[in-house]
Amino acid sequence: MRRLFLQIYLGFVGVLFAFALAAGALWWWTVDPASEQPIVRALAARLAAELPPAGAPQAELRSVLLAQAEDFSLNLVVWDRDGNVLASVGSARELPRRRPRHASRREFKWVMQDGRELGLLFRRRHSSHAGGLIWLGALGGAIAVGAYPVARRITRRLERLRGAVDELGGGDLTARVQVEGRDEVADLARTFNEAAGRIEGLVEGQRRLLASASHELRSPLARLRMAVELMARDGGTEPLAEAEADIAELDELIEDLLTAARLQSGGAHIARERVDLLGLLAEEAARIGVDAAGENLEAVGDPRLLRRMVRNLLENAQRHGRGEAIETSIEALGRGRARLVVEDRGPGVPEHEHERIFEPFYRPAGHSEGGDGGVGLGLALVREIARHHGGDARCLPRAGGGTRFEVDLDVTGDAPAP
Repeated sequence: MRRLFLQIYLGFVGVLFAFALAAGALWWWTVDPASEQPIVRALAARLAAELPPAGAPQAELRSVLLAQAEDFSLNLVVWDRDGNVLASVGSARELPRRRPRHASRREFKWVMQDGRELGLLFRRRHSSHAGGLIWLGALGGAIAVGAYPVARRITRRLERLRGAVDELGGGDLTARVQVEGRDEVADLARTFNEAAGRIEGLVEGQRRLLASASHELRSPLARLRMAVELMARDGGTEPLAEAEADIAELDELIEDLLTAARLQSGGAHIARERVDLLGLLAEEAARIGVDAAGENLEAVGDPRLLRRMVRNLLENAQRHGRGEAIETSIEALGRGRARLVVEDRGPGVPEHEHERIFEPFYRPAGHSEGGDGGVGLGLALVREIARHHGGDARCLPRAGGGTRFEVDLDVTGDAPAP
């Protein structure tokens, strides 16, 4: 059987039917009107008291038994002291005088004072059994009708989820499934939507990265081609120097591309080592003649990536700071978090571009490709590295003019990578 909803549905019905049959069988064999309870003993004593005395004619005894059997729906028999049947009504005549150890509980015997014994055999009400079967059938029908929508509701959501998986596998990255309820199926749908969103973002990011990279590679390649042509025609050292600068730019661009691709795809190996944040910042700041200040904090992370993040921030501040002083610091935020701050006194970034400048290859208006404009991946890498260390990066206006970059980091190393 391949349809899950049929398996669940028939499983529900089967279990409930089995329970109903077991309950019916238990009632049949345990709930018996002849169970030796005080009420049965009282009935037997009453019937025995109404019988004619010993030695009465058999016809008289039988007449009384007939009346009693009719009143109480019983089969009756009376034995003498020697075990001979004096009178009987119905199938009670076949009752053994000495009750076997495993006799039916429908049988009951009462010893009278004169030595005679009265045997009672309670009649089964076949009509009530038929009614019980009807009720059992009605119960089964109600179970079947009630279980079907329950099973179908569960599997219908699974079918919709399967359809969304097929759509996603077919290339529709916008495929999502509606989350219904709060059970495991709803959790599965929610997990699928989250995974589909991550896949869509990853593929879209890779698509933008590839498109932007192909555009960025054209400029230095075109300059290299021109430099080679000039060297072939005129010679001299100036075209060679330009070619070397373009090659360095290409090398930087390719390295940034590879790092960005690994971080976005989750393929980058993130080391977990203790890193002196203030010491690292001081080393990188000294390269461009800037002082580092702040608290002496350590973080658990990848030294190579953290150094790359700090260097990109400082180079960005140097590139756009118009030669003004750059301020850098490390601040403790508490609860295992630290903040790296880099401020420049350049023209600043318009508020509507505070998020866009972290996109790969995005450049604010007025910043040219190459040269002092950079390759457009530095700040994108800053945010990716920060997020892989349990934090994030923000661009804010600096008081008094300029730009302030804040990077929050989880210094414990316990934060999961995105």
